[in-house]
Amino acid sequence: MTDPAAARPELLVSLGLLDPHAEVRLRAYLDEIGGMLGDKRRRRAFAKYACGILSDGERKSVEPIATRACGSVKEAEAEHRRVLRFLAESEWEDRPVRGYASRYALAAMQERGRVRCSILDDTGFLKQGRCSPCVQRQYTGSAGKTTNCQVGVSLSVATEHAHLPIDMQLYMPESWANDPGRRRRAKIPESVVYRPKWVMGLDMIEKAVADGIPLGVVLADADYGNKAEFRDRLDELNLEYAVAVQKTTCVRRVRGAGNARRLGERKSVEDLAFELRPSDIRSVTWREGTKTHLRARFAIVRVEPMPADGKPRTEQWLIIEWPEDSHLPEKYALATVPPGWSRKRIVRMLKERWRTERAYEDLKGELGLDHFEGRSYGGWNHHVTVVMLCYAFLVAEQARAFPPSQARPEEAPPDGSLRRAA
Repeated sequence: MTDPAAARPELLVSLGLLDPHAEVRLRAYLDEIGGMLGDKRRRRAFAKYACGILSDGERKSVEPIATRACGSVKEAEAEHRRVLRFLAESEWEDRPVRGYASRYALAAMQERGRVRCSILDDTGFLKQGRCSPCVQRQYTGSAGKTTNCQVGVSLSVATEHAHLPIDMQLYMPESWANDPGRRRRAKIPESVVYRPKWVMGLDMIEKAVADGIPLGVVLADADYGNKAEFRDRLDELNLEYAVAVQKTTCVRRVRGAGNARRLGERKSVEDLAFELRPSDIRSVTWREGTKTHLRARFAIVRVEPMPADGKPRTEQWLIIEWPEDSHLPEKYALATVPPGWSRKRIVRMLKERWRTERAYEDLKGELGLDHFEGRSYGGWNHHVTVVMLCYAFLVAEQARAFPPSQARPEEAPPDGSLRRAA
């Protein structure tokens, strides 16, 4: 069982969870996960840490969480050691816990609508020094520059109303993979080797598929989408995608269908963009921003991708974007969504990637995703798991606060059913 003082009603009120049954659900949720951890001391440390993550304290690292949970300095020191052992030394598995949390939240989310898409992305954890696992100077979009940081690659799923991170892996640069001393000090298992981010993304997608998690349309930026091997594997998994690609990506245009189908010459998507007629390019508004509508001009044409191996791939959409104030194309994407989708629907799906940034803000700003100060690889993963399961509980509570709703007609599953993850 969780610590009786762990799930306090005032904590839930501070989180805006005013439902009187929320405390009971939180206790049951933590108890269920605690049962997966086995050892009694481990369960107790877990409950303390999870409720510390959910608290309104400003700092969510081990020491301040232990201090807030105890009435004296001596007790805080002992609690600090217990929680630190739970994170850095306990050999419990992250995947089963993350899977349970994902299914728990998805069951509530899908009462309001089916999973529309999944998003692969990565985020930076700014650090000082060289001892945090896998830290080095590298580019992160979180800071918009190259800086000293760790990078986590994440997979999230989204319905129309909610967004849920279901997995995250720590990117290991080659400088770390090839340094036995640093690996040993950070307790990085021998089985963990260097992998490009797109390979890490595929690994998380394959695990989600194996676990029966609905993914919808897979979305990703050009770091992932530009790899033909990445797109080929999604095809093999029978997953639709809408992924950004670089302007040098080669395709051939497809016109007509059936016996009237004609193929153009192999060329870059940038060259194809400059051959389009003005009538091929139309303005599309995909959502309301804080101050104005978000709008750009788009051309959407049918193409066959033609990677360097020269073998044509399945016919799909090429989406080319021009900013409203520019005559030069700026962004390119490939999508395997059905031919019957409208231009606006394709653009809106492609632009769903922005929601991951909001989730990162909440995970870091509210739940301390980037507050972990330990120096072990396992500790980082355990911290991320606890943060993600706390976020999953909050997503489920938010979903319960609204009545069930039907999917929009244009977004209903082909068979009219509602796929469930739990």
